[in-house]
Amino acid sequence: MSYERNRQKARHQRQLRVRRKIVGTLERPRLCVTKTLRHVYAQIIDDYQGHTLVAASTVEDEVRNGLASTSNKEAAAAVGKVVAQRALDKDIRQVVFDRAGWPYHGKVQALAEAAREAGLEL
Repeated sequence: MSYERNRQKARHQRQLRVRRKIVGTLERPRLCVTKTLRHVYAQIIDDYQGHTLVAASTVEDEVRNGLASTSNKEAAAAVGKVVAQRALDKDIRQVVFDRAGWPYHGKVQALAEAAREAGLEL
């Protein structure tokens, strides 16, 4: 196995280990963060119903406008603000944060802090 494959497998194992403990309910849904080399995505999910309640990403024009790049910490913070605002519009105030196996720094941390500043309780 190559180095990249081992990193992917290790992240997937961390993701599964965390997901055993974190469950999103209707009262406190799960805020899941995903990132690629080009974009940052965030979804608020009700795991019991299997529905995405709110989503935001740097793929959307609303988020992408005014950003120099769609793959840096500023872009992640913009996604955090938008997803928090959309959640508050749907009366979702508290969420469980799911970093999906990613380390809590950089883009993931920027997204979480921006969501907290926008009024979402993580």
